[in-house]
Amino acid sequence: MRKTKILLTGGGGMVGQNLLEHPAIREFDVLAPRSSELELRDFNSVQAYMHMHQPDMVIHAAGKVGGIQANMREPVGFLMENLDMGRNIVWASRQAGVKRLINLGSSCMYPRNHNEPLVEELVLKGELEPTNEGYALAKVVTSRLCEYITREDASFQYKTLIPCNLYGRHDKFDPKHSHLVPAIIHKVHQARCSGQSSVEIWGDGTARREFMYAGDLADAMVRCVKEFDSLPALMNIGLGYDYTINEYYQAAADVMGYTGTFAHDLSKPVGMARKLVSVERQKTWGWSAQSDLRAGIEKTYEFYLKEFLQ
Repeated sequence: MRKTKILLTGGGGMVGQNLLEHPAIREFDVLAPRSSELELRDFNSVQAYMHMHQPDMVIHAAGKVGGIQANMREPVGFLMENLDMGRNIVWASRQAGVKRLINLGSSCMYPRNHNEPLVEELVLKGELEPTNEGYALAKVVTSRLCEYITREDASFQYKTLIPCNLYGRHDKFDPKHSHLVPAIIHKVHQARCSGQSSVEIWGDGTARREFMYAGDLADAMVRCVKEFDSLPALMNIGLGYDYTINEYYQAAADVMGYTGTFAHDLSKPVGMARKLVSVERQKTWGWSAQSDLRAGIEKTYEFYLKEFLQ
């Protein structure tokens, strides 16, 4: 029997590479072109690729991503590139007659300063966090385009997953581009190796964040492919619980054996006080993450030592 052919965008990114490492992905015929083979920002290029390869399903995991510093520094790029990529792949899929598509959104799509768990209905119900507004706007538009296409013709099932924050193997550890957890791993490792007695934390460290190990998202995505028909049209993928910034630093220190102290720089921006996704819809669907914080950091640190530092 012919394997289902899946076009995966973003195969070179953290999400894509973790998905390609998942053992069950071998059950499918996965096309994972790099940007040199498929320029997602060029609609004609995307349309030609779709016509040539005729995938049965598309998973859109590509994007220009970065931490708080990168988003504040380059808002135009984060808006334009993610908007172009999302619009092009979704619309080219529709034009090519691809009936099933999984789009990856972001918890940045939710309103800022919302202390309760973020339910899917809250998208577009409040002001976005200014530090990554451009990225969030692009993700909201792509998600809405998927919804509109399905609304106009229900034979096209274009669904969006909204993962919480992620970290893991194949992450970005360069401080200019990294998110919180890989940045912490890099900082604490450098402090341990150079004998620093203290590591700086932006803000007072009490802001709470939900970070899931990327291997768990890959597991959820495999299940989404296998059980696509039962997958809700819009669904969070997350842990359903969070940690303080201070707790992430301490977990990394515990894994590395760093015994120094932490100093808080209260002049630095910290973003939202809390951002926790509701996992009620996910739990009803029957999936939950398996990696605890220490295990996830251990696997990520192992990758950092072997790959990033070489």
